[in-house]
Amino acid sequence: MSKKTKSSSGVWQSLFAPLAIILAFIVAYLIFTRVLGNPVNFEGGNPKGHPLQGNLLGLMYKGGVIVPILITIVITLLIYTVERWITLTRVKGKQRLNAFVSNIQEMLAQDRIEDAIVACDKQKGSLANVLKAGLSRYRALENDKELERDQKITSMKQAIEEATALELPSLSRNMVMLSTIASISVLIGLIGTVIGMIRAFAALAQSGAPDALALSTGISEALVNTAFGITGSTLAIIFFNVFSSRIDGYVSKIDEAGFSLTQTFAASIRK
Repeated sequence: MSKKTKSSSGVWQSLFAPLAIILAFIVAYLIFTRVLGNPVNFEGGNPKGHPLQGNLLGLMYKGGVIVPILITIVITLLIYTVERWITLTRVKGKQRLNAFVSNIQEMLAQDRIEDAIVACDKQKGSLANVLKAGLSRYRALENDKELERDQKITSMKQAIEEATALELPSLSRNMVMLSTIASISVLIGLIGTVIGMIRAFAALAQSGAPDALALSTGISEALVNTAFGITGSTLAIIFFNVFSSRIDGYVSKIDEAGFSLTQTFAASIRK
């Protein structure tokens, strides 16, 4: 990969998070004001009044100002989920990993190092990149007459470890956002719940007959924010665990393939 390509990729990665959040907030605000706050969802066409009976959108609108923040969190979660899914699918490469590794091992057994490198170029993905780095070092070390056997094996291990270290960031990138969303979604939902309950109790504390509208608004705000917060947190935990499992599987396969390559190399130069 050229320096220009790496630089462009780094700039995009640094801008992805703020752009995703800004886009999510804009969409969330439009949903809150144009969809949930649509006058057709309320009695008399007035969003300040009661929602129509059984109208869930109007009820969600009564959740208050915390609702668009929670919608932003959910949309941001979906954006990062799609990004992780695309990235991890690309990292996997074109061919199934087990079939690809078996193909490379067969080529190594036949001393077809160059063909194995070509296969890595076609496969692409993190595992292919690591194996390609090891295979490139393989032939060079095999023909090196100055280094001792132990030095050659150590050099091979270093090449694989360095290539693995370069691939790991792309595997785990943005996972921290999923774990963060899992935590803050519930907390922000609780903030909305507390605000809603304060309004509900304030309505009850008024002199004379309680303000039914203020009371219902406060309770709605409390329940809607709780529901949104729990939903966002639940989805984030599920996606985080799914992607973590896939990443662990990829890392395990990379380590296994790297160890197998090192062992094959060690056997080929055994005196």
